[in-house]
Amino acid sequence: MFKIVTFPLGPLETNVYLLLNETTKEAVIIDPGMNPDRIFKPLEGYKVVAILLTHAHFDHIGGLKQVRERYNCPVYIHSLEADWLTSAEWNGSLRWPQVTRPMSFEPAEHLLEDSQELTLMGYTFYVLHTPGHSPGSVSFLYKDHLFSGDVLFRTSVGRTDLPGGNQRELMRSIHKKVLTLGDAVNVYPGHGPVTTVGFEKQYNPFI
Repeated sequence: MFKIVTFPLGPLETNVYLLLNETTKEAVIIDPGMNPDRIFKPLEGYKVVAILLTHAHFDHIGGLKQVRERYNCPVYIHSLEADWLTSAEWNGSLRWPQVTRPMSFEPAEHLLEDSQELTLMGYTFYVLHTPGHSPGSVSFLYKDHLFSGDVLFRTSVGRTDLPGGNQRELMRSIHKKVLTLGDAVNVYPGHGPVTTVGFEKQYNPFI
């Protein structure tokens, strides 16, 4: 059985998603944010097989070192942000000293590309390259569940004023990659509550 557990982590309340196969007792972690201790107890008894990153901004990767060392599992990130893990300048941690110390991590084991299929814990996830918030932003689709990072929120969209952001690209990603998926698709954003494609089509003032 497929199960999703959500925790907002760190000062920016970044959503980390635990994807669980309750039959095989395997798990995938999406965006291990800062102060990840809260996710360890729910993962007891599970083998973590992968860490998927929607993008490499510091609030989405703040707990990466702890989680990686604890579970000894590979990290996946889009190729355009491969270097961001090792650069405190690019991952933004240098820009907010009042929030975090500079962050630098080991490179990811796997680089993602658009339309790639990932088979993890017996399920197939589709990688959608959805740039705009950042150049290498991706969304992960499993059946009617889309993990959108900071591309689309409930009644809002991702900011584009950070390095590498592009408003036109963001709108193109949302309209061509997300809104075409079907109204019933559930959207799990990097911050805030879950929404649906249909709800955003009707009520999101930015799209």
